[in-house]
Order: sequence, then structure tokens, then C-alpha cells
Amino acid sequence: QVQLVESGGGLVQPGGSLRLSCAASGPIDGVFTMAWYRQAPGKQRELVASISNGGGTDYTDSMKGRVTTSRDNAKNTMNLQMNSLKPEDTAVYYCKAALIRLTDGEYKADNWGRGTQVTVSS
Repeated sequence: QVQLVESGGGLVQPGGSLRLSCAASGPIDGVFTMAWYRQAPGKQRELVASISNGGGTDYTDSMKGRVTTSRDNAKNTMNLQMNSLKPEDTAVYYCKAALIRLTDGEYKADNWGRGTQVTVSS
């Protein structure tokens, strides 16, 4: 069974940094585009950053210059380095793998982790 698990969330002061990680496990042969989303209370889930299996990245305007995403295809992991955090960055951060190729040759789409809470507050 494929699972995505996020880690690294927590409480940080404004201006601080956090590094989130996402690990995909299970009968995985390859992972295509991965992404970070976030959802603040009372708001819709929004895309924060994405990274293709070739390493191409894209970032939401509100976080450009403050976040960097990276991945290790051999380990099926992805990271999100967040700097200069603001209170409005407070949200649950989710990892998504748009498409995973399984070892049996099948594909599994729309894979989500359960999220990790990031709270930016003094």
C-alpha cells in the first residue's frame, strides 16, 4: 500500500525557518510530479510548490523567495525548506504525488499525505 508521510512541522516564531519532509513508501517503481499544498483554517487548500521528477520547480507567488523544494528520486522523498516565515503561513501542509508507478506496472493517481501542522506565532 502506497503511503505519503509528512514530517517536520511545528511551532516557529515569525521570521524563523522550518524544513518539511515527505516520504513515499510502498510498492513504488517511480514517482512523477510531487507537490506541497497547504490549508489554513477556513480557507481552501492551495498549492505551495511543485517539483517534477526531473527537478523542475514551481512556487506560488506568495512564497517565492522564501521556500525551496527538492527531492531524492532514489529515496522517494521530497523536502520543503521554508524561511522568513510569517503568521499567515500558518496552515496544515500536505504532500501530494500526482502519479505513482507501482512495481506491478499499474499507476496510482492523486496520492496525499495526512499533513503536518505549521504554526507561525510569537
